[in-house]
Amino acid sequence: MLELRNVSCSFPGFNLSEISFSVADGEYFILLGESGAGKSLLLEAIAGLNQVKTGSLILNGKDITHQKIQQRGIGLVFQDQAVFPHLLVRENIAYALKGKYLTNSEKENIIKETALLLQIPGLLNRKPATLSGGELQRVALARALVQKPTILLLDEPLSATDSKLRSELRALLRQINRMGQTIIHVTHDFDEAVSLADHIAIMNQGRIVQTGTPQEVFGKPANGFVAHFAGIRNFFKVSIEKLNGTCVVWPKKEVAIFTADNTETDSGYILIRNEDILLSPNAFESSALNNFEGKVVDIYPSRSGMEVELDIGIAMFAQISCESATKLKLAPGENAWVHFKASSVKFIAG
Repeated sequence: MLELRNVSCSFPGFNLSEISFSVADGEYFILLGESGAGKSLLLEAIAGLNQVKTGSLILNGKDITHQKIQQRGIGLVFQDQAVFPHLLVRENIAYALKGKYLTNSEKENIIKETALLLQIPGLLNRKPATLSGGELQRVALARALVQKPTILLLDEPLSATDSKLRSELRALLRQINRMGQTIIHVTHDFDEAVSLADHIAIMNQGRIVQTGTPQEVFGKPANGFVAHFAGIRNFFKVSIEKLNGTCVVWPKKEVAIFTADNTETDSGYILIRNEDILLSPNAFESSALNNFEGKVVDIYPSRSGMEVELDIGIAMFAQISCESATKLKLAPGENAWVHFKASSVKFIAG
């Protein structure tokens, strides 16, 4: 297990502040955040490339905060691969075994075994200049894995790949993780995080703002930043009151929304997932407590169908399939009804 305990680092014009989280053995842990959040700097601090100012790094019960890079048992794959252009692929991978007390035969067996796992045995005698971006990424992974690291650190490993190659590399990373390899992976890509992570830490401006499983983090964001980062469009600051024991929130004076969440505070935030909103061309009887007539502002393609923007007194966004958009005959300027259950309205203290 790796534990970060109140780790802080200083850089010109930027600080990592009191970072704390733990990564269990065999876990796939994602550091997720926008560019400039400090993700790569934190990864380099774990590797030993950046000096920790305060706090500690504990790996399997041992304090490695000030330990040399070579002694940490940590593998690091950079965003740009950092493959030596003048060396063959075999020599690039073998470079990571320098200083190991292994015979040439043992080194060769490890290289071949790792190359087979990374599906690059046919590339061992080629120069990096002849390889594609995906092949270079596999070489960089192989060079890190031959060291048999306790933890593998990945800095934006899929950022420079097309969608087909990205899918192949995701499958490969999942396979490596299932073989027992602990992985900490830096990315700014929401889909990448959801498809790979056991646990996620969201970073913003040098701090961790939320940690948890993907379901915990994106099902109930801790604050507005996380909600917007997760692509949740229906996020509103609200005032609160109780009516006959039911909690009613007001994002705007003219708009009252029922929620099943109970709170004793008088203000906060609510979020409603796009997928939890039902649309209809006309009003109808339903179990949903929240029913509003609105006007369609716009309709546009999204990664899972169509996103519909409506004006119900506040801007509301719904996610529907392409088939539903056609069936409902929705069009900008037309009226439509918005329905969602009180249980779909999640309250966040603020």
